[in-house]
Amino acid sequence: MKILVSGGAGFIGSNIADRYIQEGHSVAVIDNLSSGKKENINPKARFYEADVCDEKRISEIFKLEKPEVVNHHAAQIDVRKSVAAPVFDANVNIVGIINILEASKKNGVKKVIFASSGGTIYGECGDAPPDESAKPNPLSPYGISKLCSEYYLNYYAKTYGIKFTSLRYTNVYGPRQDPHGEAGVVAIFSERLLNGDDVFIYGDGEQMRDYVYVGDVVRANLLSLEAGDDEIINIGTSLPISVNRLFELLSLQWKDSVSKAINKPPRTGELFKSFLNINRAKRVINWSPQVKIEDGLKKTLLYFKSRKARDGI
Repeated sequence: MKILVSGGAGFIGSNIADRYIQEGHSVAVIDNLSSGKKENINPKARFYEADVCDEKRISEIFKLEKPEVVNHHAAQIDVRKSVAAPVFDANVNIVGIINILEASKKNGVKKVIFASSGGTIYGECGDAPPDESAKPNPLSPYGISKLCSEYYLNYYAKTYGIKFTSLRYTNVYGPRQDPHGEAGVVAIFSERLLNGDDVFIYGDGEQMRDYVYVGDVVRANLLSLEAGDDEIINIGTSLPISVNRLFELLSLQWKDSVSKAINKPPRTGELFKSFLNINRAKRVINWSPQVKIEDGLKKTLLYFKSRKARDGI
């Protein structure tokens, strides 16, 4: 199968591209390298340095590649940046997917797999994890742009027959996550632990998050090639843990660390609890998470440790 992965030099996209190639698919990667890294790009993939906001360039690449499936992970992913620069967020995340869908329509793409955000679309969660039928309540421009993208996917499916699967991720972590460019708390904590720096926890640290390992996310994207047509699917664990517990688990993996947790004032607008019901994923694409948080954190810390030894950073 011919697959085009946008954002394929980034944390999640590059891991997906690797797995597609491993499974024997022909893969092309689009990335503007604003946060993705060339070193993440599989040498067996055809690489195009391009921005999804560049309608003409995207159209040229699609005409050349003629992909059957598009896996769309290129995005502006920083919630705080979306608040500070909502126009930029909308240009990348909304205009970007329109450019992808227009090029898909003109070049015979059969399906688009989309990286959505369960962590921001549902807003504050209560005692029970929301399923896909829950009323959306995005509290940031980033969450709004992801929800808007799903409406565009549905429109192109209904009007032009381009199938889609929208995967609403919780907090994804694992190897290749960048603590600077694609900042996630696991990557940030891991790097600071290895450097012996103190870790900053905003608020009391009892905020609850649903952390899903990138290898499990990759498997959901693989299964979505053949299943989940025109579906919105939550991808998480349904097992949230606190930020304090996350720091504790990472510290247990790196016993030589002298890092301490230092509390800072809470961030305005931060969700207290975010986790997802994943029953639809189990039913529709036969997916459930396989990597326990302790094992995933160990793999992640080993990655950062080996990168530090390699690069001296």
